[in-house]
Amino acid sequence: GDYQTNSYCLTADASATDCLIIDTGLQSEPLIEYLKKNNLNPVAAVFTHGHIDHIDGLALLRKNWPDIKVAIHKADAAMFEDGKLNLSALSGVPFKTSPADIIIDAEGPQTFAGVEFQILHTPGHTPGGVSLYSKSEGVVFVGDALFAGSVGRTDFPGGDFNQLITAIKTKLLTLPDETRVYSGHGPATTIANEKRTNPFLT
Repeated sequence: GDYQTNSYCLTADASATDCLIIDTGLQSEPLIEYLKKNNLNPVAAVFTHGHIDHIDGLALLRKNWPDIKVAIHKADAAMFEDGKLNLSALSGVPFKTSPADIIIDAEGPQTFAGVEFQILHTPGHTPGGVSLYSKSEGVVFVGDALFAGSVGRTDFPGGDFNQLITAIKTKLLTLPDETRVYSGHGPATTIANEKRTNPFLT
């Protein structure tokens, strides 16, 4: 989409057709085309946070798969229904959608579409930012908390730079060095790489 938001589609194994979406992005047509072409059935969508460039595609996803279960952290839940909070009002076209089905209110293991993650609360970019960590796969999906060589913006409503840096250092940089990091924008990286070279963290 316009903001080049990364959207991720995961299955429990190679033969599974039920899948999990992490962030739908801004325009979800390419995602929907991919799902249909590969006969995938998105049964759950988890949002790393509630900004418009991550949630806009949800409306079309729900239209195509009305039974999809949608999850977001409780501190960002209001963003689904508030154009000011999700920043869409800045563009002059406020976006709102139905509330989430699943409200994440604690850290710990959660399973979506047969895929288990540790939910880590990583606020600072938004109050309800979460990261999804899979120890078995050695991956973490961090939304806009951490990027290759950078960190998330904190100048939006609810942003807090010190909170973000603390969350990154205590929740993400404590993961194994080889953990692959998949962000909301830009290329993948590793925990080791960010520890060593990220100017905000060194």
